Amino acid sequence: MFHPILLFTLLLLPLASANAAQPIRLGLNYPSTGNYKSEGLELSRGALLAVDEINGRGGVLGRPLQLVSLNSAARAEKAEANIDRFASQGTVMVFGGANSEEALAAGQRARQLGLLYFPTLGYANEITGRDGHRHLFRESNSAWMSARVLGEYLSWHMPNRRYYYISLDDAWGRSMEQALREATKSRDRARHGYSKIAERGARRGEYLAALQKAAASDADVLVIVLLGQDLVQTMRLAQTLELGKRMQIIVPNLTQSIVEQAGPLVMENVIGTEAWTWRVPKLVDSVEGQTFVDRFIAQHQAYPGSTAASAYGIVRQWAAAAQRAGSLDSEAVIAALEGHRYRLLKDEQYWRDFDHQNVQSIYAVRVRNRSEIMQDRFKQDYFTIIHRMDGEEAAPSLDDWQQERGDQLQLQ
Repeated sequence: MFHPILLFTLLLLPLASANAAQPIRLGLNYPSTGNYKSEGLELSRGALLAVDEINGRGGVLGRPLQLVSLNSAARAEKAEANIDRFASQGTVMVFGGANSEEALAAGQRARQLGLLYFPTLGYANEITGRDGHRHLFRESNSAWMSARVLGEYLSWHMPNRRYYYISLDDAWGRSMEQALREATKSRDRARHGYSKIAERGARRGEYLAALQKAAASDADVLVIVLLGQDLVQTMRLAQTLELGKRMQIIVPNLTQSIVEQAGPLVMENVIGTEAWTWRVPKLVDSVEGQTFVDRFIAQHQAYPGSTAASAYGIVRQWAAAAQRAGSLDSEAVIAALEGHRYRLLKDEQYWRDFDHQNVQSIYAVRVRNRSEIMQDRFKQDYFTIIHRMDGEEAAPSLDDWQQERGDQLQLQ
């Protein structure tokens, strides 16, 4: 006959085991529709690969991870509202997004609810600058970091050129144009002209008018500060006008999905920046990076782009920080992330404690000729790395950051 206490204990064991195995929910705020849905697909693929890998190793603190995904449509108000939905579903961290406006809005709401937020494809300087806060960590590079590596490359190889800027009129577009003007000494707007594209609802005629103004100028370099379908449409029109034959076209933040959508012929010889390409792991002897590339290829018969790599890295880094902290509590994970140095998909990276910017090497890349690309097995080997800058050199200094922050010199 069972002793009553022993019987009671045995009855509780299944319940205790069930509670211990309850999944840890991570929220992916990503565009599955709209102008950035291709980027959203890549975010999802990278995140799922990280979740599967972590769960295969026993999860985090003995519990499996579960990815909860909501469509942000790359709209700030929708991304912000999704944070409340994630919180109601018990997520402990949220990441994703395809532009800076949604990163800023969703990040602030996450802070109010005590959730950590990791933006992806959010390049505006304000994200970890003026509007940065304790609950936000940015894995991707800032506009200033892209501008620094481009500025150095262009000053060496194309000095004293005249520029024309076509920029999206949003937080990222403004900060990217300003940073690149500083880096290339093209501040004089009378000499280096510009056109602005509306943040939402721009039509073909606006893109065409901006390109025609650029064509009528004496510019040697055309900088197109756009993303998603805005960029795809503008690049196709630029090809029709044959602007690439007389100007060097710069797209500051290039992604693999952009080249796929616009087509390699349209993007041929365009220069931009990437924080990672699928060739980087071999260049820096990163075993884990090459394993990620191989696993992604095996699952999707395609190369991973920097967007997938960013989502993968965020999940891996959050999980490792929670494991080090021995807790899912946001404050404990923040402490475990700040100042942490690591190697994952490339050479050394670290989370800077004063602004939560991920400091990492940045690459200037050129889109290869279509004939070269078509010889590749997946017809996706798009980028040639033409310049590299160390993260410490690319990232704004503490003095730069404090100048931008004004009186608020600590993250709140």
